[in-house]
Amino acid sequence: MSGFFSRLDPRRVPWGAAGHALRTRILRTKPVESMLEGTGTATAQGARLAKVLTTLDLISLGVGSCVGTGMYVVSGLVAKEMAGPGVIVSFIIAAVASILSGVCYAEFGVRVPKTTGSAYTYSYVTVGEFVAFFIGWNLILEYLIGTAAGASALSSMFDSLANHTISRWMINSVGTLNGLGKGEESYPDLLALVIAVIVTIIVAMGVKNSVGLNNVLNVINLAVWIFIMIAGLFYVKGDNWSEGQFLPFGWPGVLKGAATCFYAFIGFDIIATTGEEAKSPNTSIPYAITASLVACLTAYVSVSIILTLMVPYDAIDTESPLMEMFVAHGFYAAKFIVAIGSVAGLTVSLLGSLFPMPRVIYAMAGDGLLFRFLSHISSYTETPVVACIVSGFLAALLSLLVSLRDLIEMMSIGTLLAYTLVSVCVLLLRYQPESDIDGFVKFLSEEHTKKKEGILADCEKEACSPGSEGEEFAGPPTNTCGAKNLPSLGDNEMLIGKSDKSTYNVNHPNYGTVDMTSGIEADESENIYLIKLKKLIGPRYYTMRIHLGLPGKMDRPTVATGHTVTTCVLLLFVLMFIFCSFIIFGADYIYEQSWWAVLLVVLMILLIVVLVFVILQQPENPKKLPYMAPCLPFVPAFAMLVNIYLMLKLSTVTWIRFAVWCFVGLLIYFGYGMWNSTLEISAREEALHQSTYQRYDVDVDPFSVDDGFSYATEGEGYPGWGSSEDKSFSYQQMAGAKESHRTSSRSKSKGRHKPPSEALIANDELDYSPE
Repeated sequence: MSGFFSRLDPRRVPWGAAGHALRTRILRTKPVESMLEGTGTATAQGARLAKVLTTLDLISLGVGSCVGTGMYVVSGLVAKEMAGPGVIVSFIIAAVASILSGVCYAEFGVRVPKTTGSAYTYSYVTVGEFVAFFIGWNLILEYLIGTAAGASALSSMFDSLANHTISRWMINSVGTLNGLGKGEESYPDLLALVIAVIVTIIVAMGVKNSVGLNNVLNVINLAVWIFIMIAGLFYVKGDNWSEGQFLPFGWPGVLKGAATCFYAFIGFDIIATTGEEAKSPNTSIPYAITASLVACLTAYVSVSIILTLMVPYDAIDTESPLMEMFVAHGFYAAKFIVAIGSVAGLTVSLLGSLFPMPRVIYAMAGDGLLFRFLSHISSYTETPVVACIVSGFLAALLSLLVSLRDLIEMMSIGTLLAYTLVSVCVLLLRYQPESDIDGFVKFLSEEHTKKKEGILADCEKEACSPGSEGEEFAGPPTNTCGAKNLPSLGDNEMLIGKSDKSTYNVNHPNYGTVDMTSGIEADESENIYLIKLKKLIGPRYYTMRIHLGLPGKMDRPTVATGHTVTTCVLLLFVLMFIFCSFIIFGADYIYEQSWWAVLLVVLMILLIVVLVFVILQQPENPKKLPYMAPCLPFVPAFAMLVNIYLMLKLSTVTWIRFAVWCFVGLLIYFGYGMWNSTLEISAREEALHQSTYQRYDVDVDPFSVDDGFSYATEGEGYPGWGSSEDKSFSYQQMAGAKESHRTSSRSKSKGRHKPPSEALIANDELDYSPE
């Protein structure tokens, strides 16, 4: 025992180095180059996911995953118990809150379009490995619970249509059991198990089959919705909204109902898992997210209007509101028509939960954070078949043992956490400097490049020689004119739209900040929100900006401003968590207007406003994207507040189960994922190759870091490596490195500290095109 403690002696254990290594591992990010077409998305067998999904398919997936339970269950429940006819306002408030998270998802979908894995992949590229694993692990929980809940809901629907004969037969023949819920007795739901297995087989058979079934069920759902709208108009009564009946529970009931209605919009993130299967993800994903949320809002509001006008709110049936509202008026045939729509809606919701789960597992396993065998793609079905089978089996087992009530309570916590972290990531990224932006420059065409051959050759000799300013790009192999990480021309599918010989492409450093034809800086007033604000304020607009300390259009983010925003966002997250906790658990003191409670609430609100204002004072990254979340930092900040509030409204038992799930995830990450990730393996290979290099020059090391030389290995590229041409160029550096190191040490130091004006001239030469 004494020997064990002696090994932990601070004098013998390099705790500082170990802490630095751990911090480096959990914060490392996945290079964007690995997300591009043709790099690293195929399995060892060469199979890839099928790129067959159109924008309409993505909208259908998003609508289907949301609209089932929301239209057939949630509308009646909220109308009777929480808001009355005010459920219409509740749905509108919930939709606004959902769109806030939706626009953040849409911006991430444009930033990293060719991905699968949704928020997991987005955070892996931008924030770090540990946060990415945490988000992905909780997305798996969300989809797992959602699939089991959908199978249980379908089983209950069939049981209700059969006058509960199925459940009675199960109880009499099989018996009851104490499930994993709150201790109540329930029967083992074998029908839910069978339903989950059938849908798993459909999903595993191929994306075309899954989307085809999804589209058919959505068409049935749409037909039933049209029938409800037309048939319901013959039975509406305006008296159900008169004499104070529209808001019988007041505005508190409307807000309480909005919190419940928010869960009816959960599911649009399925669209973000289809990046590798969409034909044009950089445009389809943002459009599909917005369109699906608008379609769901239209369906919910219209159905709620018909429901509350046909039946008084206190007479609504909470289990089958749309079927029973026609029975109340003697239209019995309509009950069976609506029942068909209910089955279709619940089936498509089940499909919407099971479809993205194996894709998130596949993305994590492909990166090495989960077991590698889960990333196998069938060459026949072009789907992650192993991940489909494993996830479907777990969901079927869960639906067999756990009651529907407990599943519903656990369903949303993983989604809300993912929404919160996506909003945090968008807020962070928009204010960070683009330090490696030159690495994403893509020249427009081979013809344009040929015209520049003479200039680029001169740039290679001057800017990339060991004794020039090219050394400031020390580390990875450099490309022409010192630009590192230069992707090949085969990566043009990352571009939005078609390239034009006379314009910049979207990844050019000046894209969005200059006029695409003249090179003149774009006017800030092109933003529609700024136009409206200028008209409202008038000539005092610029004076107000100066007094408030807001950044000018020429200001650019720096490392210091990026750290300021990061600190403010972290403090904002903690403060919002404390604020929402006090609002929920200290509500009695606030309603009683205790002076200390009111003072504390006002103080926290002021601190939140101050933090948001400090973020607003920092300059944004000028790089423009085809879709960007508007009104920063207000939209992501409000989305964070709404999602944190809804998470804290969940029950204590749900949080305990969530903590257990997170603990299991931490064991997997620190025991397996951190040591077997693709980035870890690549780093080990690079360190191994560098350690085998022997130095023969005792006096001078010509291959030091200052010389801008980095040893390049063969095979799959490590983050920051260039193309094969770049590697050959780095080997050419070796020949003259020793001589240049001995003769130009002073010029090297001068090159590293070259004035910014000379750097700008070098960058201008890149954009010069001789006639």
